[in-house]
Amino acid sequence: MMNVLEARHINKFFKKPVLFHVLKDISFNIKKGEFVSIMGKSGCGKSTLLYILSTMDTDYEGELWLNNELISGKEREYLSFIRNKHIGFVFQFHYLLPEFSVLENVMLPAKKLAEKSLVEIEQEAMEKLSLLNIEHLAKKRASRISGGEKQRVAIARALINNPSIIMGDEPTGNLDSHNAENVFKIFKQLSETKDLSLLVVTHDEDFANKTDRIIRMEDGEIL
Repeated sequence: MMNVLEARHINKFFKKPVLFHVLKDISFNIKKGEFVSIMGKSGCGKSTLLYILSTMDTDYEGELWLNNELISGKEREYLSFIRNKHIGFVFQFHYLLPEFSVLENVMLPAKKLAEKSLVEIEQEAMEKLSLLNIEHLAKKRASRISGGEKQRVAIARALINNPSIIMGDEPTGNLDSHNAENVFKIFKQLSETKDLSLLVVTHDEDFANKTDRIIRMEDGEIL
């Protein structure tokens, strides 16, 4: 099985106000199609780790591999391209642009990547919306739909460039149990039918227990 993501001996220090060793020798990998959750108390370093794994934070020691390519030390511009093409993000807050339609919101990352024509991008976006059973919302303004629907739109947007991995930071943190369950089912289906890898930071034990594997963290270390 191919590793989609691999962290090798990641160390992270905060320099201010005093030197603090926030991530200590983190090593693990995620296989293609694997659905992994990260759990741990607040302040254990989960979000800091996700920030590094997503290529946003480059100030760390160790190696980060994506699709068997070493991406540590690469130029910021290249990382931005890699992030947009290979990593889909789903956060606790959906970050949709309220004045734009659902369809326009989903199309944005693909427009930024600019590898396809607008017609193709629109077609892809509609496909992602129907995959999530929300194609009927395509023309609605993002401000006019429910919280559960917004999170589905955010997932469709994360999928638009057909990424290698989806990273979630508390993606169900703002949802009621019914909608949280829906998000879990969508993720599970993506991992099983689309062979998509998922890495999700969560506080939700129920959610984590249903994933393929739980990485538990404490004080900046993997237990």
